[in-house]
Amino acid sequence: FLAILEKDAKERAKQRKRNEHLANALKEKGNLAFRKGDYVVAIQRYTEGLEKLKDKQELYTNRAQAYLKIHEYEKAIGDCEWALKCNEKCIKAYFLMGKAHLALKHYSESRVCYKKILQIDPQKESLFKDCMNEVNAEEKRIKDEERAMREVQSGKLAALSMKELLQKLARPDQNLLYYTGGIRLLTGVVKDCTEQTLFRTNNGFSILKDNGVVRRGFCAEKKSTAEVDLCVSLLFLWQAVCAGNEENQRLLLTCSDVNTQLPKLLSSGVPDIQKETLALISLYSENENGRRLLIRHQDLTKWLQILMTFVNSADSRARSAMNILSDLTEEEGFKTQCRVMLSTGVLPLFTQLMTSAKLVNQAALASCIGIMGNLCADGVIRMQMAECRECWQACLKLMDECFEVSTPKFQECVFAALGLMMNLLLESNGIIQHFAVDISARCMSLLGEKDGRIVTRAIGVLSRVLPASSSAVEEVVQGGLVKKIIKFLKAGGQITSNYGIKTLSICTRSNRQAQEDLVKADKKFSVLLKLLESENEMIVGNAAFCLGHCLEVPGAATSLLNSNAVMILLKCAGGDATRTSVQENAAIALGKLCVAEPRHIVQLRKLNGLAILNSSMKYVHST
Repeated sequence: FLAILEKDAKERAKQRKRNEHLANALKEKGNLAFRKGDYVVAIQRYTEGLEKLKDKQELYTNRAQAYLKIHEYEKAIGDCEWALKCNEKCIKAYFLMGKAHLALKHYSESRVCYKKILQIDPQKESLFKDCMNEVNAEEKRIKDEERAMREVQSGKLAALSMKELLQKLARPDQNLLYYTGGIRLLTGVVKDCTEQTLFRTNNGFSILKDNGVVRRGFCAEKKSTAEVDLCVSLLFLWQAVCAGNEENQRLLLTCSDVNTQLPKLLSSGVPDIQKETLALISLYSENENGRRLLIRHQDLTKWLQILMTFVNSADSRARSAMNILSDLTEEEGFKTQCRVMLSTGVLPLFTQLMTSAKLVNQAALASCIGIMGNLCADGVIRMQMAECRECWQACLKLMDECFEVSTPKFQECVFAALGLMMNLLLESNGIIQHFAVDISARCMSLLGEKDGRIVTRAIGVLSRVLPASSSAVEEVVQGGLVKKIIKFLKAGGQITSNYGIKTLSICTRSNRQAQEDLVKADKKFSVLLKLLESENEMIVGNAAFCLGHCLEVPGAATSLLNSNAVMILLKCAGGDATRTSVQENAAIALGKLCVAEPRHIVQLRKLNGLAILNSSMKYVHST
């Protein structure tokens, strides 16, 4: 009997394997038909596959996807439910079921499906947000259209005016003035969401596509005065119908002529057209969903360069363009597109603007430099910029001119340039090494600035550029950097202290004069000992590192007798800092202190710290 059962089990396993092979072949045939757009055939093949293997989840979800394409939403939901019986954590099944429920206007059920995706895989948060936004937008769209229909049926004047004006604009072969006037009247009618919805439901977005006169005027390369008026009127209209209305924003960007013309309008050189185009784009850039629409429907590879040119504008266009760029830099998709034209288009323009800082809109230039600094969060962009010799030269020229032009706006440009340089110095290359001495010299000259923010960033740049060049270290030390930094450290300030002590640790690591200067400037190491008690582990670690090097100066260790240096270092060396460098640097300094001045061992013994000292000796020997 057992032998018969075993034989039967083997036969069933073989049969399942044969069926699985056939089911996979039918699935591939179905996928091929799906890709060709032959969804009925695809459904037939997936069905045949399920006849061979009823518990194959992929066949259910693939068939559900095909059902969605032919608007068989209930059947799609049924297949998704079967797929979940095969695999209860099937994300694709919940995704497709959410789509089907949305198409059936089952908004709550759709949201439940999408929430399940996030529960199964928290990493799908971006997909979840996109799906939920789609549900919310669709629900709002339907409600808006139902409300608009009720107003039309009730005979509300504005609703009737909208319909009537759109019908008049649909008349063919009128002159430009006729259409321009009609568009302006139409804009005046749009007061709220109801009119925006009526514009959409009455095919308002077909003005361009269906009207040759309007289309030619809008798309003309060199516009006459009448064509400029028409174009500006259209831009005003689109602002009115798209403000706060995501569905209208989406539909506008799906108009091919609008998509093609937006960058051309920005580059048109006609101030009124540029101003209103910027205003229209701002409606998109000021919120996350709008930015995603731009990224999805627009080729933004040239936008950074196009918008950057407005730094030359003295009016509100410059501010609008920089605000749009600042908003767009929040999106990874925009950063990725910016890489394409960075070296060939953007950087030559950017460096030209910086070298012409006295002549351009300085408030806009400061924003532009800050935007480029933010784009450096993208590693590819940062690397390309850091390897651009002209970019470094432009930054240096701007810093030189700081002493010739002391206006607040120019100071903002310098402040932004220092921030950009700090970001670029996260890279390491030959060009940075080449400019390290010049960069350091400019930063040294800025340490006398009255603006504390500029001083702090100048120290920050020094903390990042000095490791690239021993010559730069020697130059700044001879220029009295150590004494200046000690002065700033005495004044306090978390950020300044962080950059300042890092700079000192770099200088004292290999430069004897820096060590001696610090011993002279910081009597009994009062500043360093205070920093060793900071709550910031970076500051503590660098302060201990710096102290350890300075203890090599004759008499330095003796000056710490009768101080609490041993207790402070012991606390750091035996503490529970998350950065191991804190314990290591403190242990090294403690060891060097006791080697250079054995009398410190007496206090160490009183504090029961000999065990920590012994364990620290391996670090001392390794140095």
